[in-house]
Amino acid sequence: MEYRAIARYVRMAPRKAGLVARLVRSKPCDEAQAILKFTPNKPARHILKALNSAIANAADRSNGQLSAEDLFVKHISIDGATPMRRVRPLSRGRAAIIRKTSSHINVIVAERQPSNEE
Repeated sequence: MEYRAIARYVRMAPRKAGLVARLVRSKPCDEAQAILKFTPNKPARHILKALNSAIANAADRSNGQLSAEDLFVKHISIDGATPMRRVRPLSRGRAAIIRKTSSHINVIVAERQPSNEE
């Protein structure tokens, strides 16, 4: 079964966040949490928060039977959100529009299939 968490309108550039998301794609959740915890970039904090929310959703929906060891990151995507627009005055009464980008973080975790390695 799949469990999802979405963080919307996070104030960071989607391009920068995508580089961090690439580090944890298709990894086990406990390993992904460790990677994000020690990654010094700002997007890592927000992605870790969304990942923890998806893991909590999985534990809640399965009545506490699932934990981070039983899950893996099935899908993670960073989508662009509507940018905030600010105006900066220029000379001669003109104005420049400053676009402050933001992102949507989508995280889907799923149960790991048991391996037959014996």
